[in-house]
Amino acid sequence: MRQQQREAGLSPPPSATPSNRTCPFRDNTEERAARTEAVTTLILIMRQMLPILLKRFGKIPDPRHPKKVKHKLTVLMLYGILVFVFQYGSRRASNGELTRPMFEANLRLLFPQLDALPHADTLFRLLARIDVNAIAHAHLELVRRLIRNKAFSRYLINNCYPIGIDGSQKLAFPVLWDEHLSQRRVGPKVDPDSDEEQEYQCYVYVLEASLCFRNGMVIPLMSEFLEFAPEQGEQRKQDCETKAFHRLAERIKNAFPRLPVMLLLDGLYANGPIMERCRSYHWDFMIVLKDGSLPTVWEEYRSLAHEHPEHRCEQTWGERQQQFQWVNAIRYEYGPNGKKFLEVHVVSCHEHWQVVDPKTAEIITKHACHVWLSSRPLSRLNVHTRCNLGARYRWGIEGAFLVEKHQGYGYEHAFAKQWNAMKGYHLLMRLAHLINTLARFSKALAALFVQLGVQATIGFIRNTLTGPWLDPQEVEQRLQRPFRLRLL
Repeated sequence: MRQQQREAGLSPPPSATPSNRTCPFRDNTEERAARTEAVTTLILIMRQMLPILLKRFGKIPDPRHPKKVKHKLTVLMLYGILVFVFQYGSRRASNGELTRPMFEANLRLLFPQLDALPHADTLFRLLARIDVNAIAHAHLELVRRLIRNKAFSRYLINNCYPIGIDGSQKLAFPVLWDEHLSQRRVGPKVDPDSDEEQEYQCYVYVLEASLCFRNGMVIPLMSEFLEFAPEQGEQRKQDCETKAFHRLAERIKNAFPRLPVMLLLDGLYANGPIMERCRSYHWDFMIVLKDGSLPTVWEEYRSLAHEHPEHRCEQTWGERQQQFQWVNAIRYEYGPNGKKFLEVHVVSCHEHWQVVDPKTAEIITKHACHVWLSSRPLSRLNVHTRCNLGARYRWGIEGAFLVEKHQGYGYEHAFAKQWNAMKGYHLLMRLAHLINTLARFSKALAALFVQLGVQATIGFIRNTLTGPWLDPQEVEQRLQRPFRLRLL
C-alpha cells in the first residue's frame, strides 16, 4: 500500500509513536547534560508564566489567620500547579514524592520562593475557603498574554481563533456528598406504587472550552461546571450542557470582547438559540450536522445540492480523496411558530482512503461522510480551510479529555470531596496541562517529546528531580540565559 501511495505521489503521515530504541546516552556525563537541559528548559518556560500567575494569585484574599500562616498563598498555588505539572495522581502521591529531601532541595534550587513545601492537606483547606474563580482568572490572563504576544497567530482559521467546546463527565458517586452534584436515575424505572426505591447516581459534569489548533496543539481555556442549584426560590432544576453553553459563551465574550472567534461544536449544539447567540457575539462557527437533526435544513440542502454543480470540488488531503459539496444561504426557522430565522450554510465532505485489513492483510477502501453547518458562505477558496483545518480539529478537545483522564492528570479523580476544593484542583490541573502543552510544542523541547513521548518526557524530568543529577552552579547559569518561548 505504501508503494502504491508513493507511486501516486502521496506521502504517508508521520508516525507519532516514540522510537523503540535503547537508551541514547553513552555515559553518565551525557545523561546528566540531557537531564539538566530538559529540567532547566521546562523551568525557563514556567518562569515566563509565573510573574503573571503569581501576580494574580497575590490578589486573592487569604482567609487564614495571619499569625498562623506558615506558607504564603502564592507558594501553595505554585505547589498545586507543580503537583499536576509532574503528574501526581492524588494528594497522597504528591505528599510522598514532593517532600523527599532531594526532590525538595532541587525544587528550592529551581524555585527560590519555595522556602518549604507544604502538606497536601494545607492546599486542600485553602482551596475549600477561597474564591477558586481567581485561579480561572489567572489562567485567562496567561492566555491573554500569549494572544497579545501573537504566539498563536500562525494557527488562525480565516483570521479567527478556533475554540472547541464540549462536555465531559468528571466523577460519578453512589452517594450525594454535596448538594451541587447532579443526579440521574440508574437501572430500570421503579413503579411508584411498589415498595422498591429508585436508584440514583450522583455525578460531576464539566463543559470545557479549549483552543484547538490545526497542528494538534490544544490550549485549555475555560471550565464551566454543571451545578444542581436552586433557581426561583425553592424550585430546583437539573442543569444541562446547553444551559452551561450559554453561561460559558458569556464568560468567553466578557474575557475576550474583541477576539475573533470560530466555535467548533458537535451535533448537540445545532439549534437556533445557540447559533443566534454566536451571531449576536459576531462569532464564526462550524457545527456538526447529524442525520435527523434540523430536518428542514436537510430537506433544503438535498433539494438544492444538485442545482449548483459549481459548488463542488475534489482534492487529495494526505491519504484521503475528498469530494466537497455545499449549499449557501439556507433559511432556518425556529422558535414558537417559526417566528425566528437565520441563514446557515451547509457543506458535506465525502472521502475515501485505503488501509490494510488486520485480519486478512489485504488492502481495503474505507469511506466516511461529514456534514457541517457554517456561519459563512462556502467557496472553493475557503472550504478546505474551514472544514479540514478548522472543523475537523474539533477532535482536539476530545483528545485532550483522553490525555487528562488517562495520561497522568487525574481528571476523573476528585482530590477532595468538597465542592469548592474539587473545583480548585480541577482548575489547577487545567492550568498545569496548559504549561505542559506549551512545553511540548516549544522548539526547545519538541525534539525530546518526539523522541520519548509525552508521559515519558514528563517522567524523565520528574525522575531527574528525585536524584542528585543537577549541579547548582550549572543550573544557575542556564536559568540566567536569555530565553523566549517559540512554538512550532
